[in-house]
Amino acid sequence: SILPLISKSHHPRAIEAATKYFLTQATASALVLFSSMTNAWHTGQWDITQMTHPTSCLILTSAIAMKLGMVPFHFWFPEVLQGSPLTTGLLLSTIMKLPPITLLFMTHHSLNPTLLTCMAIMSAALGGWMGLNQTQVRKVLAFSSISHLGWMTIILSFNPKLTLLNFYLYTLMTLSIFLTLNTIKVLKLSTLITSWTKAPSLSAMLLLTLLSLAGLPPLTGFLPKWLIIQELTKQNMAPMATMISLFSLLGLYFYLRLAYCATITLPPHTTNHMKQWHSHKPA
Repeated sequence: SILPLISKSHHPRAIEAATKYFLTQATASALVLFSSMTNAWHTGQWDITQMTHPTSCLILTSAIAMKLGMVPFHFWFPEVLQGSPLTTGLLLSTIMKLPPITLLFMTHHSLNPTLLTCMAIMSAALGGWMGLNQTQVRKVLAFSSISHLGWMTIILSFNPKLTLLNFYLYTLMTLSIFLTLNTIKVLKLSTLITSWTKAPSLSAMLLLTLLSLAGLPPLTGFLPKWLIIQELTKQNMAPMATMISLFSLLGLYFYLRLAYCATITLPPHTTNHMKQWHSHKPA
């Protein structure tokens, strides 16, 4: 159902994004079926929530990670989000993540906790690193999504309800960011700089939501991070909690950069110079 929404603009980049999305999701779905078939072959039951064979559990973890866009299966997600309109990007970042998250939630008993933790740490690290150098807002939000998936996955084996809480709050914050950007028609950092003069109230809301997504204490986004760190410490995983917290600082940097661009007020002539400079600068 999402494929026509991605490719409706008939732009070559949109068609490419739709093709990438279709191929990735089809491969992941085939892997889910293959893992349940392998499990049935070895154990004689088709119930996906009671998988016992290690190979089928491994294949299922990889398939769900591919559907979600977690490291090391993340390559498709920023490209697809960049090729889609903002409203479709919103659907891709929120609603389309719900079925794989549900699958993860249902099968978390049988998945390998070490593998999930490794993928989570890599997702948080790579989501932070890759987002640093981006000038396209949709790509920044894509890498932010990958980083948040790391937070959701690391706690899955110990407290799956925290994973769902994190997902709901992330969905809420991403919804407001995408809708704000869609209202003020912003796709690049250079156009975000001019947004304060056009819509100061929306820009102020965007600032608060970005800081909440970064996880700064007085705001909502701090709550799931705090609870996850607390739970990890209880499970004697303080080093992992420290690592993922440090990697979230990388994300904080690009959220602050977005927030600064959204609330900066420039004189008109400076804004024009900035626009000209960005139009000559390679993307």
